[in-house]
Amino acid sequence: MSFLCCGAKESAETTVVIETKMASPVKVVVTGAAGQIAYSLLYQIASGAVFGPEQPVYLHLLDIAPMMGVLEGVVMELADCALPLLAGVLPTASPEEAFKDVAAAFLVGAMPRREGMERKDLLSANVRIFKEQGQALDKVARKDVKVLVVGNPANTNALICSKYAPSIPKENFTAMTRLDQNRAQSQLATKLGVPVKDVKNVVIWGNHSSTQFPDASNAVVTIGGVQKSVPAAINDDGFLKTTFVTTVQKRGAAVIAARKMSSALSAAKAASDHMRDWFLGTGDRWVSMGVVSDGSYGTPRDIVYSFPVTISNGKWKIVEGLTISDFAREKLDLTGKELVEEKQDALDVCKD
Repeated sequence: MSFLCCGAKESAETTVVIETKMASPVKVVVTGAAGQIAYSLLYQIASGAVFGPEQPVYLHLLDIAPMMGVLEGVVMELADCALPLLAGVLPTASPEEAFKDVAAAFLVGAMPRREGMERKDLLSANVRIFKEQGQALDKVARKDVKVLVVGNPANTNALICSKYAPSIPKENFTAMTRLDQNRAQSQLATKLGVPVKDVKNVVIWGNHSSTQFPDASNAVVTIGGVQKSVPAAINDDGFLKTTFVTTVQKRGAAVIAARKMSSALSAAKAASDHMRDWFLGTGDRWVSMGVVSDGSYGTPRDIVYSFPVTISNGKWKIVEGLTISDFAREKLDLTGKELVEEKQDALDVCKD
C-alpha cells in the first residue's frame, strides 16, 4: 500500500512512498492433499481461518505419485480462489520435499478403513506411512513444528510419528479428537436448545475410536445470560451416561451410513480448529487434544491420549484437578487399555 505525504505545496518532490510490510509466510504441509478432507481443509488454511487474517501461508501439498494428476486440479482451484494470503503452493510426492522447513503439519493422508478390514489391519498399513513421515520430519522440518495427525488410527499414528522424529519434542505431536469434541458440543447444544457457542468445556478422553469417552460432567452452558453446569441444566443422568456417549462414539459410522463416505467437511473444520487454537490460544476454554500422556488422571504413560487442555503461547497444558467419578474411571481405563494394545501392535509392525 502507498500513502501520499504532502506539504503545503503539492509537488513530485514532496511525494513519499511508505510500504506496509506483511508477515513472512508460514510454511504448512498437508498430506493426503488430493483427498476429501484436504479439499475442505486447504481453503480454510489459505483463507486465514487457521493462522489469522494477517498471516500469509505457503502450502506444501503431499500425496502419492498416482494422485499427482488430481493434485494438479486442486492446485488450479487454489489459484482460481485468488486468495490474498496464499503466498505459494508446492505439490509433491516426496516427503522430504513436502516437510522441508514447515512450521505446521496436517497429517491427513492414510489408508482408509475398508469394509471387512479389522482395526489391526488398518493400523499395520498406516503405521508404516507414519514411520516414514516421522523420519522425514526429523530430517528436514523445523524443530518447533506443530504436528497434527488426522489419519486413523490417529492416536497411535501420532505416537509412531513422534518415535521416529526424536529431534522434535514429543509435545509437538498431537492427534485429533477435536471432531469428537465438536460432535459432543453440538449434541449437548441441541439437547439444551441453545446455540453451540453457548456450550463449552465438554471433554473427550482417550482414543479417537469407539472406546473414547465424551464427558459432559464439567461442561457449562450459558442460558439466558446465566452460566450453569450442563448436567444440572439437562437434569438427565441416564441420557449423559448412555445416549449422549454412544451417539458421539458412533457418529462417524452414522455419517458413513448416510453419506456413503466418511466425515470430510466436519473433519476439516475440526483440524482447522485444533491448529488455530494451538497457534493462537484457547483463552478460558478447554479443548480436547490427543497428546503424549504423562500419567495424568491415572492414564498409562507414553501413549497419545486425549485430555482437556488449555493453550497459551503455542504450548498446551493438561487441565488439572478434575474429579473422576467411578463411571468415568471405568471409561478412562478402557480406552487407555486399547491404546496400550495399539501401541504394542504398532511397535511390532515397526520391527518388521
